[in-house]
Amino acid sequence: MTTHFITAEIDLQETPAELLQVIETELNKEGEPLRWAITSVDVDQQKATVEAVVTTVKS
Repeated sequence: MTTHFITAEIDLQETPAELLQVIETELNKEGEPLRWAITSVDVDQQKATVEAVVTTVKS
């Protein structure tokens, strides 16, 4: 098992619940999230930057 630090740019959503679902879906593409945080929001571009630590299983 390995851990990776990743950064993802997420489009802001209409509701917090929708935003949470989009973040979780995006992070799961990279591995299993151990922890994550929204580190910045660009209101003009309607984007949120998410930083996360994910684990992946070595084959």
